[in-house]
Amino acid sequence: MKDESSGSSSANGRLKRSFAYRFISALSRIRRRRRPSSFYRGSRRIKRAADASMAYAVGSRRAWSRAILRRLRVTRPGSGRYPSTVMIKNQKKKKKKVPIILKPCESRAEKLRSLIPGGESMDLCSLLDETAHYIRCLSTQVQVMQNIADRLCS
Repeated sequence: MKDESSGSSSANGRLKRSFAYRFISALSRIRRRRRPSSFYRGSRRIKRAADASMAYAVGSRRAWSRAILRRLRVTRPGSGRYPSTVMIKNQKKKKKKVPIILKPCESRAEKLRSLIPGGESMDLCSLLDETAHYIRCLSTQVQVMQNIADRLCS
């Protein structure tokens, strides 16, 4: 087993700095392009900026970050890559689901797969590893965003 006590804090510090830099840059771009919009739309932009900043800070080493980056590339404004209306309509069509009786452990794993970006096709071991990393990154994201808010409000 790898000793994470030596390199963990410096890696976490790099992650925090990289996320903070990208997130603040994204917030300033959002602020410069501010158009009259609803609170909901603005908060979605901030959430998308936070997700993108974290995924870019982590890089392509993790499946969840690759899934977020892929989703952002497909829906990036101005890229001409918006999903076609046919694709959207096909996704909206509900397929009849045949009820499958799962063991309690399997149903929990399926629920977890739906929560973790890119988790749909992972085996259980990989899913748990990605989940642990994703939770650590979300925790880091919350800490950095709280620090930014504290500094702006003080």
